Order: sequence, then C-alpha cells, then structure tokens
Amino acid sequence: MHAPQKRRRRTTAALAVAALATPLIIATTASPAVAKGKPSEGEKLAAELVKSTGQANGMKHLRVFQSIAVAHDKNRAAGSRGHELSARYAGTLLKAAGYKVTYQDFDFVYRETVAEKLKVLAPEERDVAIKLMTYTKSTPKGGIEAEVAEVPRHPEGLTGCSPDDFAPEDFTGKVALIQRGGCTFAAKQANAAEAGAVGAVIYNNTAGELNGTLGDADAAKIPTGGITKEHGDALSAEVAKGTVKVNLELIEFQETRTTPNVIAETPTGDKDNVVMVGAHLDSVTDGPGINDNASGSAGVLETALQYAKATKLNHHKPHKKHPKNQVRFALWTAEEIGLQGSTYYVDELSEKERENIALYLNFDMIASPNYGLFVYDGDDSDGEGAGPGPDGSAQIEYKINKFIKSRGEEPRGTDFSGRSDYGPFIEVGIPSGGTFTGAEGIKTEAQAKLWGGKAGVAYDACYHQACDDINNVDKKAFDINMKVIAHTVGHYAWDTGSLKDEVPFVPTSGGTGSGGGLHEHHGHDEAVAK
Repeated sequence: MHAPQKRRRRTTAALAVAALATPLIIATTASPAVAKGKPSEGEKLAAELVKSTGQANGMKHLRVFQSIAVAHDKNRAAGSRGHELSARYAGTLLKAAGYKVTYQDFDFVYRETVAEKLKVLAPEERDVAIKLMTYTKSTPKGGIEAEVAEVPRHPEGLTGCSPDDFAPEDFTGKVALIQRGGCTFAAKQANAAEAGAVGAVIYNNTAGELNGTLGDADAAKIPTGGITKEHGDALSAEVAKGTVKVNLELIEFQETRTTPNVIAETPTGDKDNVVMVGAHLDSVTDGPGINDNASGSAGVLETALQYAKATKLNHHKPHKKHPKNQVRFALWTAEEIGLQGSTYYVDELSEKERENIALYLNFDMIASPNYGLFVYDGDDSDGEGAGPGPDGSAQIEYKINKFIKSRGEEPRGTDFSGRSDYGPFIEVGIPSGGTFTGAEGIKTEAQAKLWGGKAGVAYDACYHQACDDINNVDKKAFDINMKVIAHTVGHYAWDTGSLKDEVPFVPTSGGTGSGGGLHEHHGHDEAVAK
C-alpha cells in the first residue's frame, strides 16, 4: 500500500505505554439487558448476519469479477473498462437492495507497465528481476547503461533518507543502489536524483518481492524500481569489490483518466454517527486481482446485501428493524496506485462530516491461499511499526479478535503501516480496524503451525500477478473474514458505545504476529503499493 502522511491522531499514548508495562484486565460494563442474559439488538443482528453471510455467496461475486477481467484485458485496474463494469455491478446490486448509491468520480493518472528489466553487464552478465515503482520516470526504449553506486547502509535503517547520504561525485551519471527503510521511496529517488543519479534501484530489507509506488506522478524524478533483498545484497557485495555496470530499462505508460468510488449508505439511521466499511475494488494492471482485492470487495458487498435483507432496508419509513446508526459501505478505486480513491473521499469531506464517522473498517486481501489471520493492531500491543491507531481502534481490534477466537481460530496483529485504505481515515483521527490475510510476506514456521499452510512461502505467491485469479483464494480464510465483516457491522450498526470502553490488554504471543508481510504492511514509512 502506500505512504502515510504525518498523522493527526486522537490517541492516548500514555495508556498504551502503561498497558505495555503492566498487563491490564479491566471489565467492561454490561447493559442491564446483557447482564440478565438477554442479547442486545446489536448482538441479535450480528448473529443473524454471521449466519447468512459466507464464502458461498462471496464466491459468486468473485466469479463475476473474474469474468469481467477475462473479458476486458485480464484486469480490473482503475481507469479500465474492467474496473468500470465491476463498479457498476456492485452499485446496481446495492441500489436494488435499498441503498443510496453514489459513484464518486475523479481524475487520476492511469498507468501501465511497458518494460521492466535490469541486466548486470559487468563483472558477469546476468538478469535481475525488478518491478518498476508506480509513477516512475521512464528510461528510453532499450534502457540506460551506467555504473552502480551504493548508498552506505544507515545503522538505524534510514538509508537514502537524507541528501547528505549522496555525494554528487559518487552518484553523478550512475544508478543508485539503496536499501529500503526509514522514508518513502519517493524521497530516496529524489535524493538520488539531486545528486545526479540517472536511476534508482531500491532493494528490500526483508524477505519477499518489493512492489512499490512513488505515490504521485509529480513525485517522480528518475527511473526507479524495486528488487528483493537477496538480489540487493548480491549487488551490494559486487559493488564493494569493484565496478558494477548495469542496463536498466523501466518504461511506464501514463495518461489522465476518470475513475469512480462506489459509496452506498443506508437511507435510515443517525447521520451524525456513521459506521463505515470499505475495501478497494481495483486490481493492478497485471492481473484480475481476485484475492487483491475482489475478496475484500466481495466480502463488503455481500455483507451489505445481507444487511439490507435483515434490516428491511427497502422499508424507508421507520421500522423496528432499522438500526440506530447510519451504515455506509465503500468500494474504493485507485488504491493500487496510492490510496487515491479513499484519499479523495476523505479530502472531500467537511470537518463535520469527518466527525460524524464513528469508525472505519477496512478489508484488503481476505482470502490469501497461504493465509494468516491478521487483525490491525489498534493498540500497538505488538510494538511494531507505526504505533497505535486513533482512540477507539484498540476496541475495534479487541472485538474482532474476540470474535475470531470464538470461531476456534487464533488471530495475530499486523501494523497500521499505511498501505491500505484505512490510511486516510487514521490521518484525520477516525478509529479504524479490519483484517488481512497476507501478501508477499513470507509465512514463518510458527505461523504454519498456528494456521497451517507452507512455511517459507509467501502468503500470496500470486500477489500482483496474472495468476491472482479465481483459483488463488482460500475459502476457509474467505469465510472467516466475511463473517468478521458481518459481525462487526451488525454490532456497530446498533451501538458504537464500546469504542469508549476500556478493554483487557492481551499481549500477542511472540513469534507469530505482525507478519502481514510487506504488503500493507510493513514499513509504515514507505510508499509501497500493497
């Protein structure tokens, strides 16, 4: 996902620190009805939605999205016919179910990969797999030939984050080799460009591929691509021994297009207390994007349809089944190229409209074939990456974890790294949460014991590739996460008061959490395309 801006959080850091120092068990106060064993309206609706919402109907939506992609250049990328039809399919169903549906159009820079090649010419010829960074400057056709100069590794992981890291006499006319970490990819390549570099190759600081974005076409200064840690370390070792010469060819087609967010909201409920749920509907241009992120979109869409049935949504006049709060479902566009859809939506809201959103729930990649069960770490109990979310995020995490455990499964945390559509909501202080099943990150032995699957293999080996199709989903993971959506929506539609409750602090078991992988995930400081 993508580079978060400086955060303006309404979070109580002192509470998080205290919790880390001393585990707390604080009982929440139950309502009289709950205390007597009578389920609340939220509990009843949540149970009804969990029962009616599952992977069987979710798979029907995935098959539609797959068919759309197959018929239209094999993708559903923002700005493409495949995405437009995906948006119309979802919007039509939502409107028929009784929602007020808006297609929120905006202009953006559409992009497609034309060429991405890195060939070592000396000391020995070999090809190195490279992925261009979205919105990169392009090389001429056939590439550029230049020596490689490495930026010295920073002991605190801030390699290439300061212009002082680049001495012009060392980088002029050369391709800069830069380790990932500490700042955005855009900042690293801009610093390299200022020192006279003609290209930048950024290598990962952990296992897995590096799929990145510069976030904005205006940010691009020089051709920039990403490679694995293994390839980066190998190039680094060669540069340390002597001259390394490469041919770098990175070409991206770009043009301005229009693309829509799909926003569906209930015609009833308190408009001053909105429960918002979202997933991105667009794919990358390289494939149909069925796990990433037709899975999250299908989960949100099917939950919305079942919610409409359960709450008699077509009865626009007050009805006893209409929950207290307004519920708003969103299918975002242009997430894959910098969270542009969700960012545009949040930017267009007035301050009052932002304050009216009680919470935001995000579901991105919820059916990875070698899945993990990750929940966004709202209280930062894992102590990794970006820190806690806005006040209320810990309570969302607790509710989701509790539900998943009630299904006999073991969730673990994943960092609010800024790589998915929760980012813009967190930026303006809206409590957020959700789930994720992993991308290009590598599953550990401990995680394989916890959830099954294969250790040493990516959660989704088809991440951002043509093989991310209808066969690239795990139905069990899909079902668990669809029911998470149903459960949380059912509860919060009636009552968001629990966002202010104190919750038990339960540390994540060591060694198995925060493995969200580099996809959303991991490197809050960096602009990365999921």
